Amino acid sequence: MDYAVAPDGGFYGTVLRNGTPVVDAPRGGVLNARILWSFSAAYRTFGDESYLKLANKSQRYFIDTFIDKKNGGVYWLVNPDGEVVNASKYTYAMTYAIYGLAEHYLATGNDESLKTAISLYHVLEEKGREPQYDGYVESFTENWEKLEQYDNNAPKTMNAHLHVLEAYTLLYQCWKDNGLKKRLEFCVDLFMNRIYDPSRKHFNLFFDNEWNSLVEMDSYGHDVETGWLLCEAARTLENQDLIEQTNQLALDVTEACLAEGMSDKGYMIYEKKGDRKTKHASWWGQIETVIACVNAWQISGSDVYLQSVDTVWTFVKDHMVDKEYGEWYSDCFDGEPKKEAPKVSMWRCPYHTVRLGVEMYNRLK
Repeated sequence: MDYAVAPDGGFYGTVLRNGTPVVDAPRGGVLNARILWSFSAAYRTFGDESYLKLANKSQRYFIDTFIDKKNGGVYWLVNPDGEVVNASKYTYAMTYAIYGLAEHYLATGNDESLKTAISLYHVLEEKGREPQYDGYVESFTENWEKLEQYDNNAPKTMNAHLHVLEAYTLLYQCWKDNGLKKRLEFCVDLFMNRIYDPSRKHFNLFFDNEWNSLVEMDSYGHDVETGWLLCEAARTLENQDLIEQTNQLALDVTEACLAEGMSDKGYMIYEKKGDRKTKHASWWGQIETVIACVNAWQISGSDVYLQSVDTVWTFVKDHMVDKEYGEWYSDCFDGEPKKEAPKVSMWRCPYHTVRLGVEMYNRLK
């Protein structure tokens, strides 16, 4: 609110640790969709008019700047003057756009936001969905042609599908469409019966077109985040059997991550590759661990999960909060913060921190 709002009607693409904007930095579609979601959710939860002002500002800027009106979808990156730098289409960006616009509709009743979210849903289903084995392909060219090469040689990823699940859950809260319901049910089933590995109690991350897992890796933050988002999807679908199944899965995943991923310094580590665990703590991984543990406590009634919340939160207060310039450090390595990382960037935004506040308020009030 204080440092990222640009005078041209948008938001700076990069803001340094001390609040100085990089005025010529390109601006990402994902960052701006997350800004839209953040201020919309903050307004819907807390009712502060200053949040509404920025929610409406970000909605206007996002629709005018990042929607590809010719090919459909969302631009990946633009210059501050609005010139498109990277028009590639990513499922990840599409889902955050749907998520942000749906939240804006729930917060304000703005019909343009809902119509745009529904339009993007149809584009994703028409152009982003893989017809033979189902699911959504990671990325495409500007006009939705398939790529010859993907990151990690993986045309399908857990992360992209996590955010399809997340976006479709929120869109279904706005728009009770039967086709959308079926696709949300597909996403839940996909996670529970294809992406999830019950023998390890973790979600696989990278897949070929036929859903064969490609990499031996665990991402603890993604694991715990997926657990509670599956619970939310099941509740949104109002399916009692699914609610019970996702509750149990969330407990299993959260327990496994706490057992394997918690460092002796009190943070959830970022990932494990093969047998090697990193000493990296991300800000968002700590946030998702707190939400997942509160969710597990609500399901089980066990205070063990609240003790884990206290452990992680103590680490956050001691190591991840920037007491000089405010906000959080993005990353710590072996307990030491990476102090010079920007506070706003392509991948650094208010989404996780705002969602923590929203979730804690709604769950604990």
